[in-house]
This record gives sequence, C-alpha cells and structure tokens, in this order.
Amino acid sequence: MKRDFATLPNQCFDLLICGGGIYGAWTAYDAALRGLKVAIVEQGDWASATSSASSKLIHGGLRYLETYDFKLVSKSLKERKMLLHTAPHRVWPLRFGVPVYARQRINRLQLKLGLTLYDFLASDSDPQLRHSYFNPKQFDEHFPCLDEHALKGGFTYADAQTDDARLVLELISGAQDAGASCINYCKLIQLLETNGNADGAIVQDQLTQTEQKISAKQIVFTTGQWLAEEAQSREWCRLAKGIHLVMPGMLKDEALLLTAKSDGRVFFMIPWYGLTLLGTTDTDFKGNIEQVSVDASDIDYLLAAANNYLRTPWKESDIIGRFAGVRVFKHNTQTASPGSPSAVSRDWELKSASNGAHYAVGGKITSSRQDAASIVDTVCSQLGTALPCATQDRLFPWAPQENFADWSARMLGQAMQLGIDTESARWLLHRHGTRITEILRSIETEADLAQRIIPSLPFIVADLIHCAATEMVIHLEDLLRRRLPLLILARLTENELQQIALRVADTLHWDDARTHQEIEHCCKQWITH
Repeated sequence: MKRDFATLPNQCFDLLICGGGIYGAWTAYDAALRGLKVAIVEQGDWASATSSASSKLIHGGLRYLETYDFKLVSKSLKERKMLLHTAPHRVWPLRFGVPVYARQRINRLQLKLGLTLYDFLASDSDPQLRHSYFNPKQFDEHFPCLDEHALKGGFTYADAQTDDARLVLELISGAQDAGASCINYCKLIQLLETNGNADGAIVQDQLTQTEQKISAKQIVFTTGQWLAEEAQSREWCRLAKGIHLVMPGMLKDEALLLTAKSDGRVFFMIPWYGLTLLGTTDTDFKGNIEQVSVDASDIDYLLAAANNYLRTPWKESDIIGRFAGVRVFKHNTQTASPGSPSAVSRDWELKSASNGAHYAVGGKITSSRQDAASIVDTVCSQLGTALPCATQDRLFPWAPQENFADWSARMLGQAMQLGIDTESARWLLHRHGTRITEILRSIETEADLAQRIIPSLPFIVADLIHCAATEMVIHLEDLLRRRLPLLILARLTENELQQIALRVADTLHWDDARTHQEIEHCCKQWITH
C-alpha cells in the first residue's frame, strides 16, 4: 500500500468517495472491483474515527430483538455467516455468555426465547453456532470471574469478532489493488457543481497543503459524524457517543453480554489481544466532533455496571486504556420524543441531495458491506450501467485460497520454528492473513524481529516494521493506534514510545526533528505524566 497524491490530477473519476471508514472502504472496494474508476479520500488516517472505536464485533445484535428490529438482525446475521467464510483470518467466531441471576430484568424463559429466535434468524446449520444452557456450576466454570451469588445458570451463544481498524485497512488495500486511488490525509475543501449538479471537488493534501481539483461523475459522502457538520446533511443525523475501557485480561476465549442494573442497558466484556474490552456506553452527543473523549461519568458508569457482576471488583487504577467514538443514527423527525440512543435503530439509509451527491447515514460495521453494495448499485444506476455486486461471497484480499485450518496450522508451524511465541503467531495470522509470509521472510534474515515489542502484548517487532513499511503510515499515532493498537492496550512510557519511534524512523524516512515531533504528539495525546 502506497500513498500517492499525484494519482489524483488530470483524471475524471466515475466515483469520488469522501470518508475512509468502514462504509467508504467497502464502497471503494466494491466499486473498483466492478470496474469503475474510483478515488477515495480521507482527511485523516484510515478508520481514524468511529471505525476504530467500535466493540470489535461482527454480530447480529441480540439486544436489537428487544426493539423488534428483526430485519436488521436477520440482515446482520447473514453477513456474519458470509464473513466467517470469506474472511476467516479477519473475522473469527466468539461465543458470548449471558448469566441468569435471580430477580434480573430478563428472566431465563425470555432469554431462551430470544436466543432461539436469534439462532433461527441466523439460519446456520452448524450446531456449534447454536445457543446452549448451563447450570450454575457449569456456568461458573466457564466464567469464574463472575459473582456466583444468586446465579441461576446461564446461556452461551455464537457471534464473531474482528479488529475493526485492520478490517478497514484490508479493504482499502483491496480497493487499491483493484485500481482505486486511495489517499489518506487528503481533505475535501470544496464541492464543485456545474448547472446545479455535483461533478467534482477541490481536495487538499494535508502533508503539503497542495490543493487539487478532481472531476467525478458521482460523489458519495461516507464521512460518519462529520455529516452533522454540513448544512446539507445535518438534519438527517443523530449522534451518540460510545466509550470502551481496556481492562486486565479475565476471560479466556469467550465474552460476556451483561445488563447494567442502573438503566437496563446491555454492555459487553470481550477478550481482545489478551486483555478485556469493557463497553459500551450510549449517550447523546452534541459536543465538538473533533474532540470526542472519555469522561469521568462514562468511566463511573461502566465500572459500576461491571462491578455489579464481578467477583473481584475493578478500580479506576485498573484501567489500561480507553477510547471513544461517535455513532451516527438516522434522525427520525416523525418521533415526538427522541428517547434513548439505545432504542434508536442501527439501520442505514442512503440520502441523495438535489445536486446529485449521495450521503450514507447510520449503519453498523457488520452490515456495512451490504449497505455499500446498495451505494454502488445507486451509483451504477446514475451512470447508466448495470454491474452486479462484486463482494458477495468473495474471499477477502488477504484471505488464503486453501482450507483455512490447514493453512493456519502450516503458518503457525513456520512462525514458531522462527522463534515467534504461539500467542503472537496466532494474532499475526488474524492481523495479516496471507501477508504473514512477508513478515516471516523478514525474520529469516533477522532473527531478533521475532521478539515482542513489549513483553505483555502479542505483537512482534517484525509486525511493527512491516506495518510501517507497507501500510500507508504517515504518523506515529497511525502506527501505534490503528495498525497495532499499542496506545490503547498498554500504558506506554515516554521511553518505550521513544524506543519504538526510533525503531521505525528509518523505515518511515524520518529525520531526528520529525521523529521528535511524532513522539511529542503521541505523548501529549496518549501518555499521562
């Protein structure tokens, strides 16, 4: 993956996509595969906003059954099934436990009915993906972290997990390989019109401040929370903030779906890179979208919700990392009372303005591929061409062509022969798919690259160097927040940050001044003195 702003001039694109999150990435990938001439620009880094601040789940949304959103759940479950097949390295199964306690809001019978419906909507014949019930002793053995007092048993059910930022990155890589011009740190300055029709834009390279005019027959905005800043799209959007805390590891290979006793909201505890993701909150957001942060009230809410269930309560000092994102929901002007964000549909809609520009509003990561296909269908219709969706049942760009289990076993064997520990090797497969061969090759010539970057996390030095060299990294924060999420998974010291930056400085062609600038920015944003 190479960033080349010079590919934009003197071209007329069929489609210009503004916004490099999950919806923009899927749209660019599908459109490029269909043969359209595509450009996608992102004002920051790929997945730098909400698309790297999710719960890292590919799921149907069991909790949406409570609001009778059966259509969305069914749609999402079908996508989950397809992604588990087409991207086994990128999307992997994850079972969730749901404890049943005395006097809780949803009783055992209600849970049983909901999970039976969930399995039915998934229409999957694999018995491993169906729900199971466990008596109190059995459930306690599955989840010894939970308080066993008043525990009546519990269920487990199937969903799936991903690394959201790397999901976006792989799709951008696929779009670029299919011929799309993909430029991060490229900001739309002005939308251009001819006779009232949007037919281009002026964009600015955020690295050089160079401005360039782009011609495009169709323009799509997949800018997420920034839609609420534009006069054209503001009235279509409702924003809600969700936060996650990174806590010490306490789960093995299963997650928990729990209900906050204070307000009845669902939240998760999810194993991720050996630690635990705790989240999410769901509160209306009316602040500055450039400054979305985790507030003390968010922390208090999540810790209190979790500690109602934990055998050993968490303290604020246990928090390792934190992140916040802003979701966009379709604003329903017909509703007299806005209600809680938790009750708002996560479904998606494509709006088209009078000048012909299109705006993607709402949605969720799990169903984003199907929604993006609808976007490209609309674009093709406007262009007067009929080209079928190119992403349905298509293997991901970095997915192995052979049987995944066989391929994984072979790659794991090679990795461990080179001195990579088992946990780091497994995560390498998930993070890089078939590109792991490039990483293993580098270790063959320099054995020290097999060592972990920091001892507590399953990321090796060769992974760091590979990401810096090949994944369109511009800033140190791109590398350590989204390519490898070290900034949220570790309490890095300034010295550790400096050592990492010096390790990649030559690869990224940084001189001493630039390296110091990058370290200073990361310290300011991420390190508490």
